Amino acid sequence: IRLEGDAAGLLGANFGLIAGGDAGSGAVLKAEASIVRALKEEGRPLAEVTDREIVADHATSTLDVTLTVAAGPVAGYGDTTVEGTEKVDRDFTEYMTGLERGRQYSPEEVDEARDRLLGLEVFNSVTLKEADSLDADGNIPIGVEVSERKPRYFGIGGTFSNTEGLGLEGYWGHRNLFGRAEKLRIEGAISGIGSNDLTELNYNAGIMFEKPGVVGPASKFFAGVNTVLEHPDAYDHFAVKGNTGLSYELDKQQTVSAEVALDYSKITDSFGKHTYLIASVPLQYVYDNRDSRLNPTTGFRALAYVEPSYDILNGAAFVKLRGEGSAYQSIGAASKFVLAERVAIGSIIGAGLQDVPADRRFYAGGGGSVRGYAYQGIGPKDIDGEPIGGLSYFETSLEMRIAVTDTIGVVPFVDAGTVSTEQFPDFSDMKVGAGVGLRYITPFGPLRVDAAVPLNRGPDDPRFGIYAGIGQAF
Repeated sequence: IRLEGDAAGLLGANFGLIAGGDAGSGAVLKAEASIVRALKEEGRPLAEVTDREIVADHATSTLDVTLTVAAGPVAGYGDTTVEGTEKVDRDFTEYMTGLERGRQYSPEEVDEARDRLLGLEVFNSVTLKEADSLDADGNIPIGVEVSERKPRYFGIGGTFSNTEGLGLEGYWGHRNLFGRAEKLRIEGAISGIGSNDLTELNYNAGIMFEKPGVVGPASKFFAGVNTVLEHPDAYDHFAVKGNTGLSYELDKQQTVSAEVALDYSKITDSFGKHTYLIASVPLQYVYDNRDSRLNPTTGFRALAYVEPSYDILNGAAFVKLRGEGSAYQSIGAASKFVLAERVAIGSIIGAGLQDVPADRRFYAGGGGSVRGYAYQGIGPKDIDGEPIGGLSYFETSLEMRIAVTDTIGVVPFVDAGTVSTEQFPDFSDMKVGAGVGLRYITPFGPLRVDAAVPLNRGPDDPRFGIYAGIGQAF
């Protein structure tokens, strides 16, 4: 193995070229690409393999490989040109790449620019390509080619559980409202069909607006108004909520967001009838390096959430804290087996249980929580056996996702959770459910059906739970 030219100082072993190792064409080409990438990461956009000499020794069944590489000069970004835009503003598309003229070239930044443009959801495809030569200032021009998606979309969906009934939802949206990837989405949902009386069905409707790039390409402004009328076992709830805020991508894996929200609600629960006007400042941090958001096989996701709140009408102040983490590990070849784990914990500090609105307390149980138990069925209850929620909670889940075919999977799982009226979870009162699920993989996410039983069933708990929906459980 010999590396010559500008690669003479590199070690072939660092790129998989090892004496006595794999000499297949695939290994050589992979090494070439890795060497070129390493040089480009030094800010050299024109790095390339200029010569490849391979000599076979049939007597020893070996190959002598000599690669000659030209690194080229360190350069900054030149002009960014965009082609293929129709309804999306061309200058805005260039701005959203974030490739500032004169800043040192980085292949990672070029990859991030492509991902950022795709993340706008207005393009079907995005290609970024460096020019073949530097411009007169010694910078590398970048060409961007895009093809646009249809701006309008709509859809319907549904969920089902034998404990929660049937839920239906519909939505309409526009991906490019004013020509700069502004999003408008209107949605509505109805649930509790079959489990609630017709006069006590749950309704939810909202309108959301997003505008990317307000304070740099990595930022996004968002605002929304939502109204809800719901009747879970724990309370009756009517509310109108408005919020506005800003999110910012620190890098490809990390996102932070901050918003202000105002929530007017009327709630009837075990403690009586109440009217609230809650002003809050939700703050959130997310780290996500999963290989897929729809059906991950490797990586993990962590979330930290803090929401200081003040009840303007009643004078109560409290802070809601929540943390979540999920991890995914592929076992064996082709991700046939994926071990998935989830843990979540939360606490409300600064106020007693009765001073915290019922819809802001913690609950556990149901299809998105501890399967085998009723929705909000885990935790403290009043004298009538209805849940009252808590000031803290803890949940954990373990799944083994087994791919039977390319489109069909089987998922045995165990869930556990607890809710406490204290500010720290009571682990002595954990509820555990276990079961098995069926998955059918589609382009828009897995279709999911889970069946579970409560392992330490109480007198008011169901004997089993069946849940159907779209997407993995977590």
